[in-house]
Amino acid sequence: MSIISPIPPQVRPYSQQAPPVYADKSLFNATPAIDSPSTSSNPVTTAIIYCEGNFAAPDGKTANGLVRHSEKYKILSVIDSEKAGLDAGSVLDDRPNAIPICRDFEDALAQAGGIPDTFIFGIAPSSGMLSPHERGLVLEAMALGMNIVNGLHEFLNDDPVFAAASITHNVTILDVRKPRAKKDLRMFSGRIAEVTCPRIAVLGTDGAIGKRTTATILTQALNDSGVKAVLVSTGQTGLIQGARYGIALDAIPSQFCSGEVEASIVEAFEGEQPDVIIIEGQGALSHPAYLSSIFILRGSCADGVVLQHAPGRSHLCDFKDVVMPTPASEINLIQTFAQTKVIGLTINHENMTDEQVGEAITQYEHELGIPATDALTRSPERLVEMVFAAFPTIKGKLADCA
Repeated sequence: MSIISPIPPQVRPYSQQAPPVYADKSLFNATPAIDSPSTSSNPVTTAIIYCEGNFAAPDGKTANGLVRHSEKYKILSVIDSEKAGLDAGSVLDDRPNAIPICRDFEDALAQAGGIPDTFIFGIAPSSGMLSPHERGLVLEAMALGMNIVNGLHEFLNDDPVFAAASITHNVTILDVRKPRAKKDLRMFSGRIAEVTCPRIAVLGTDGAIGKRTTATILTQALNDSGVKAVLVSTGQTGLIQGARYGIALDAIPSQFCSGEVEASIVEAFEGEQPDVIIIEGQGALSHPAYLSSIFILRGSCADGVVLQHAPGRSHLCDFKDVVMPTPASEINLIQTFAQTKVIGLTINHENMTDEQVGEAITQYEHELGIPATDALTRSPERLVEMVFAAFPTIKGKLADCA
């Protein structure tokens, strides 16, 4: 029996439901709400995020990620008129975090009580371009003295209008996806063999499915357990959040993609000497349009893969005529394409009740013969156990240090 079934119309998206009720209350209490920017590293750079019409939706993944976790920016508010007046944490994860959702730019400025340092464009549309209205809004923010963080494929520093505005108003534009000059890009060298700790890639069956969120929670959970883990980011959101290692892979010419992934992992290994390296995935190996997983698998030579899947999705999120792959078919493709092993499955619970999530976990574990969990609604210890089961030497290091 397929676990993917039509969702009854009365079932709301998970982010709009009341918190799930667990038989064991400690599971809910232990669930990681990824450290909020106001409680983790206390960044001093303040920011508002523009995410009109897309917060808590797939194309709002940059804003979603920053609301959950940011090491670089103190997020003051999110702009989305469709959810104005709500708490951003409550909308995303049913956990208030005191980050308000504002009606418009003026409302966000009023809530801030002054001019924030930074304006972050928090939408990741498939077009990768600003609309005319959004161009005007970014220019307005610059005129007020706000720096711009842009994660789109459209590089604002290359636009004469934005370049002139940055000089006029003495502000900076950070084009996160803009790669270094081609002469400085790195090709695959084989140095990945020098990385002696396990490398685990978090891949998925679709884009915007939660790979970065799961990778972030897994990295944090391993560190909390005493295992030194480092995350290598491969997308713009992770870099904006403050990842120390990584690249925006989908903006790099394909000739250099594997090499840039390899080089980022080698840098993380040499710089941190970790027990394990977690690599954020992009797209899906089976995806007809988003193929970055190819380079992640080749460049990382991953020892293991955690696969993220959304049972409540019937079709790919940006391609409504393309049916979602099954976890079994994606696992077969991954393990055929690369010398690696899928060590566990993680669930994206959109369009699912907590009961459906539990049923999916049970059925997939039986069907696939690997552990399964939901990184956002189950204890992070389940992710750690998933890694320990696949790589017992990591757990052994904890015992040696005890």
